[in-house]
Parts: sequence; C-alpha cells; structure tokens
Amino acid sequence: MDPSTLMILAIVVVGIIVLAVFFTFVPVMLWISALAAGVKISIFTLVGMRLRRVIPNRVVNPLIKAHKAGLDVGTNQLESHYLAGGNVDRVVNALIAAQRANIELTFERCAAIDLAGRDVLEAVQMSVNPKVIETPFIAGVAMDGIEVKAKARITVRANIDRLVGGAGEETIVARVGEGIVSTIGSSENHKKVLENPDMISQTVLGKGLDSGTAFEILSIDIADVDIGKNIGAILQTDQAEADKNIAQAKAEERRAMAVAQEQEMRARVEEMRAKVVEAEAEVPLAMAEALREGNIGVMDYMNIKNIDADTDMRDSFGKLTKDQSDEDRKS
Repeated sequence: MDPSTLMILAIVVVGIIVLAVFFTFVPVMLWISALAAGVKISIFTLVGMRLRRVIPNRVVNPLIKAHKAGLDVGTNQLESHYLAGGNVDRVVNALIAAQRANIELTFERCAAIDLAGRDVLEAVQMSVNPKVIETPFIAGVAMDGIEVKAKARITVRANIDRLVGGAGEETIVARVGEGIVSTIGSSENHKKVLENPDMISQTVLGKGLDSGTAFEILSIDIADVDIGKNIGAILQTDQAEADKNIAQAKAEERRAMAVAQEQEMRARVEEMRAKVVEAEAEVPLAMAEALREGNIGVMDYMNIKNIDADTDMRDSFGKLTKDQSDEDRKS
C-alpha cells in the first residue's frame, strides 16, 4: 500500500475519532430536539452546561416540556435549580399541574419547596385531590373510669403558602390525638361518647389544629369507637393492693419490734435468774457463818429446813394439780 493511501486512511480515522469525541461532548441531537420543539437554545449553551458539570438533558427536556405547556421558564432558572440540588423535572411537572388547576404557584416558590425536601408535585396534587389520613386507635379515659378507644379519618388539603416551614402529617395526627383524648376525658361517662361520637370530631375540629402546618383540615370523621379497660377499677385494685402491702409491712414491723422486746425481756429474766442463783449460792455460806458466830441456833436452822421442805411439797402438789388439769382439758 502506497504512502498516499495510508495518509488518507489515517486522516479518515482521525476524523472519525474527532467526530465521535465532538458528538459525545456536544449534545447535538438534544440541540436538534430543542430546535424542533421551538425552544431556542444555542449549542454553546449546551457546551457550557457540560463545562459546568450539568447534565444537559436534565435541563433541556424539562425546558421543552415547560415550553409546550406555555410556562415562562428560562434555561438559567432550571440550570441554577439543578446546581442547587433540586429536581428540575419534578418542579416543572408541579408547575404544569398547578397551571392546569388554576393554582397560583411561581417558579421561585416551587423551587424553594423542592429544595426544602418536600415533594412539590405531591403537594399540588393534594391541593386538587385532598388526602385522607387515618389515625391509629387513640385511647382516652372518661370521668367514670372507663377507657374509650377512637379511630379518626382526617381529610386534609395541602396549603401551598405554608408548605415551606409548615409542620407535616405527624403533627396533624398528634394534635388530633390530643383533642380526642381531651374530649373523651372531659365526658362524664363513656356512654355519652358512644352515643354521640360526632361530639369528638366537632370539638376537635373547632380547635384550629391545622395552624402552623402545611395542611388545611377539611373534616375529621370518627371511623370507629371501642370500649377498653375499666381503668378506674384497675386503679382502685392497685391502690387496695398497695394499701394491703403497706399494712403488711407495718404489721411485720410491729411483729419484729414485739419479738425484739420479748428477746430483751428474756435476756433480763435470765440475768435476774443468774443473780438469784448467785444469791442462793451465798445463802449456805451465810448460814454457816451465822452458826459459827452464834447468830442463829440449831433449832433456828431446823425451822428453816422445815420451811424449805414444806415449800417444796406445796410446789410439787401445785405442779401435779396443773398437770392433771391439762390432761383433763386435752381429753
């Protein structure tokens, strides 16, 4: 192969590579699609998006959609929202939905709602089609001590003006739950709540629970009412059990004190017995000393012994009588 042919092949290969790189870096097909849709955007703008690390189709496709819907949205607005981390396609869809529903919504507010982390398209759809939030069973105790459980369905509509900075669904459910508990708690007995469950919804709805939230409460309907435990009886039972335990503790304390006093008395008795035994041990010594010194005579000593013998005999008779009485009682 001659050198001229090789040169031509090299030029062709280099040209193909250059064109491939060009069409890869420059979104020509996207530019053609924009021109076909009537969106005037220069090829250099698309190249600038590449340089700013913006994916062109993430901006141009929503721009085409907005242009076809008749929205006055510019490329710079969409690109800046993309660079801020927003969802450009969702914002454009929300603007289109708001325009179709005759809801006043500017691009700046829509972009702010999206950057705040809320689904702006869902909010617009909820403004058109209200959402129903169902609470779990919320328990309250009436004045007669009976627990009443109620489940509510809350119909809410998104408030676009309060969507930024407004509280979410959890706050609505918590406030409604608080209203249900307070309404049940202020009822004289549980039968009134069962007879008129709408008194709960009327009372709760009149408190303006949607203030400071991103929603507007349209209605609160009580879906189900059920009877729970007899809290009053349970509390009385627990109180009686606590009183019994306190009484038992006090009785145990008194018993322990009595046992301690008894042991103390026994110790004293034993001490006195020891003293008596000690004194009795000294009696023979004292009598011997008295005999030696002549303070008492032999007849006096004999009289003392006779008195001791008579005392022992009387004690034995008393013991026999007591034993006989115990046996008679047992028989």
